[in-house]
Amino acid sequence: MQRILDATCGSRMIWFDKQNPDVLYMDNRKLTDILCDGRVLNINPDVVADFRKMPFPDNTFYLVVFDPPHLLKAGKNSWLAKKYGVLSQNWKQDIAQGFRECMRVLKPNGTLIFKWNGEQVKLSEVLKAIGQKPLFGNRRSKTHWLVFMK
Repeated sequence: MQRILDATCGSRMIWFDKQNPDVLYMDNRKLTDILCDGRVLNINPDVVADFRKMPFPDNTFYLVVFDPPHLLKAGKNSWLAKKYGVLSQNWKQDIAQGFRECMRVLKPNGTLIFKWNGEQVKLSEVLKAIGQKPLFGNRRSKTHWLVFMK
């Protein structure tokens, strides 16, 4: 079993090694498409599942990466929606449930890396929704990387 879970891998953009054998890549969709600029978008997770209800036992992973959709508004067939996904109207509950699931599948003392882009939804709103305070992270850009520990 892999030691790391990427719970929302998308096209694995954040990974230097997109085939890292220590990582189990999960997403709620499989998709191959040609974007408007001709690039190929390939979302091909190892496991297709919803981050709000993960198919893993408690205390499974040492590290979980959670980079959920962060857009409220994007055209249904836009490249942004295809590449990043779109939040539902119930985004606060969805993100909170996803965060709880990430913590559930973490081993005791495991680490959760949370990535959020505050272009359409402020980080402060997300932190209020999940009800947890990060250990540390960055706050001076639109894209935030935060670290939590179980």
